[in-house]
Amino acid sequence: MALLSSVCFGGIAHAGTAQTEGTGATPPATEAPAATPPAASPTETPAQAPAATAPAEPVIELPKLIHTVEAAYPEEAERARLEANVRLRLRVDTQGVVTQAEVMEPVGHGFDEAARTAALQFRFTPAKRNGVVAPARVTYTYVFQLPGRAKAVTTTPPPALSSAPRAAASQDEAPTEYQEDVEVTAVGETRAERRRKSAEAVQVIELEQAGMESADLGTALSRTEGVDVRRTGGLGSTARISIAGLSDDQVRFFIDGVPLEFAGYGPGLANVPVNLVQQMEVYTGVVPIRFGADVLGGAVELVTDQDVRGTAVSGSYELASFDTHRFTASARHLQESTGLLVRVHGFYDDARNNYPVNVEVPNDLGKLAPVEVRRFHDGYRAGGASVEAGFVDQPWARRLLLRGFINAAGRDIQNDVNMESPYGEVTTAEGSAGATLRFARSYEPGLTVDAVGGYTFRRNRFLDIGTCAYDWYGRCFTTLPQPGEITEGGAERYVNQHVAFARLQASWTPVPDGAHTLRLALAPTYVARTGEDRRLQANNQPDPLNGDRGVTSLVTGLEYQLEAFDGRLQNIAFGKDYLQDVRAEKLLASAEFLDVGRTAHELGVGDSLRFRITPELSAKASYEWATRLPRPDELFGDGLLVDDNLELQPETSHNFNLGLGYASEPGRAGSFRASVGGFARMADQLIVLIGNGSSFTYQNVFASRSLGALGALGWTSPGRYLSLDANATYQDLRNTSSEGNYAEFEGQRIPNRPYLTANGSAQARVTDLLRFQDELLVTWRTRYVDDFLLSWEELGSDESKLRVDSQLTHSLALTYVIRDMTTRLSWTLDFQNLTNARTFDFYGVQRPGRIIAAKFTLER
Repeated sequence: MALLSSVCFGGIAHAGTAQTEGTGATPPATEAPAATPPAASPTETPAQAPAATAPAEPVIELPKLIHTVEAAYPEEAERARLEANVRLRLRVDTQGVVTQAEVMEPVGHGFDEAARTAALQFRFTPAKRNGVVAPARVTYTYVFQLPGRAKAVTTTPPPALSSAPRAAASQDEAPTEYQEDVEVTAVGETRAERRRKSAEAVQVIELEQAGMESADLGTALSRTEGVDVRRTGGLGSTARISIAGLSDDQVRFFIDGVPLEFAGYGPGLANVPVNLVQQMEVYTGVVPIRFGADVLGGAVELVTDQDVRGTAVSGSYELASFDTHRFTASARHLQESTGLLVRVHGFYDDARNNYPVNVEVPNDLGKLAPVEVRRFHDGYRAGGASVEAGFVDQPWARRLLLRGFINAAGRDIQNDVNMESPYGEVTTAEGSAGATLRFARSYEPGLTVDAVGGYTFRRNRFLDIGTCAYDWYGRCFTTLPQPGEITEGGAERYVNQHVAFARLQASWTPVPDGAHTLRLALAPTYVARTGEDRRLQANNQPDPLNGDRGVTSLVTGLEYQLEAFDGRLQNIAFGKDYLQDVRAEKLLASAEFLDVGRTAHELGVGDSLRFRITPELSAKASYEWATRLPRPDELFGDGLLVDDNLELQPETSHNFNLGLGYASEPGRAGSFRASVGGFARMADQLIVLIGNGSSFTYQNVFASRSLGALGALGWTSPGRYLSLDANATYQDLRNTSSEGNYAEFEGQRIPNRPYLTANGSAQARVTDLLRFQDELLVTWRTRYVDDFLLSWEELGSDESKLRVDSQLTHSLALTYVIRDMTTRLSWTLDFQNLTNARTFDFYGVQRPGRIIAAKFTLER
């Protein structure tokens, strides 16, 4: 058998010849490849791939084949005297291991499986670009040829990647020599590689393994240094996500560049299944202009599957403790001749969340006594689907895709914020539907445009019309004098929100070497809100939700990127402009509506710098004068317990980051990675919910200062049989207000925030256990959260202070993976909170204990 191979890696083009002699390997030649500027990956839009970010002539070292396995000639095909050429696309990782082998053009008769089985056992030296190891794509063509049909003998020395095994032949046939062309085509670095190597303050979280485990996006995010994720309960509960000390609405979420709430998933991560996301990118305090958003603390972008080639299907099902069921499914098909792409996604979640909690209830003498009970009104249900269709990789557009979606979620409310009063009938629900249209194209010279726009309708419901008071055993122990467990008189409230938005990004690289790039981003958004409280209307009372309310905002960004010293230095300087116009009808005591409004205008600047000291060691520094505009909920209230406040001012902060990262190439001792960094946040005009008698309003009440340090360390053994990782984050978040509601607490630590968190993991990997190319992964993870106060430090005595004790949890996951042709099957048995430790979030609300989950995933 002869072999035709091509390598796809980091922007090179080369042609040559290959030689084999029998089944032996011929040493590769040292011929240097010609260099060309890197091109964008075919799996990304132009805006996702920064134009020409590599130097004009990168130093390329191709992967070299160092171990081959002979492909067996299929018996049936040999008996039928059949021959075939099988084209394979191989993915070679930074260890030189073939992690994927895709049959590009199936020919059948057993040839495809034989070629793929052999290729998956190949081993290479890692490819390198400017001395840094990087993954590569290699295209092989196995030529299955019957004995006696040899080609002409050649003595031309081969380039790298020239060695090839022969297909099995009759033993009485002498080995022969073959000659085939070898070509290397240009392909850019992956999105994750570019992000990590850029000057941006970003961490990239790959989710391939999380997709096989029962971890959701919040759990996967919490394993990252500088990030803290806390929840009010089980699946579907409210989550507070903090990045470098700033949390809640100060952190924004995006999915493929679109704000998460505009994409139909709501403002948090609870409704986004991990199996629909390929990776997460966490931006700490300094946020690129391409998001077109007002962000104070940072941003998290969810990146879905960017591969559009061929036909693929995938699905997953998870069964876990507390009657939890999660299901996802997706499929895509690309018609190569026309470029027509169709993709569909769907998910469904259902959980009772009836886990045990420790509470206090009156005993026979009427005194409070601690007991363990199960939550009885904490169910969660969510589902959704989306369909996307359009054209890709056409001369007139790299992307033209229309996506439509619909999602719905419902959740029971079990208790108040301090987990002191149980509820038995209070529920919330949310539904959304909408569409987005994305267009991307490259123009000459060096101009790329990426635009997306859409419309989203969202409807929220809050229902509190119960007539019973419940105890922690789920019993109705008394009848209420009027409906409403939380609100006096009850509530049946509906809020409708209409959103029209657009994101326009343009990038211009005036010269091919990519040393200078100019980018512009425009992001207009219009939000209109109406609603009704049917209980108020039934009682002929004025309904403040009936008033029309609207917010128009425009965020504009301009960015200049500089590459210098052969790409070792990258600097990104940017400016932002924020404009917000608010208009609302405010209900007066006379039951009339008054038109009110205000306009806010802010400016921001920032800079990100990266310098590669050595191929393995890089330093980063970044700064942004950041702004967050008030949200509609903060401006308009909820028409019930939260009043409007149109005088709210934007939050602002000086955000600093400094970091040093090291990643070695694989060697005899394995590969090492380490990072260390620090951050500072000087925030002002922070918005807080303040009580005013029987109601609340959001107010600008205090300033804060957050200082912190973080670090991470990891090692992977040769052959990837063992991986060890650990990280830790320390932050000191203090109130710096000298006037206002919190002046008496100046200099004190802000309560209800952990100061020290740490994560650790160890993974053992065994291959070829039961069959060829299978894997058994045993993963141990641990998390530590130091104790913290729930109130200000100087309130009360040491004995009376409300405190959450330190928490240490462990988890164990056993994953078995089978790869066969283009199919991957995995089964995972996951034990979360293995020791059943008591864990708490949000003012002492108890979280689930030990969870046992089983998950099955399929990718084809």
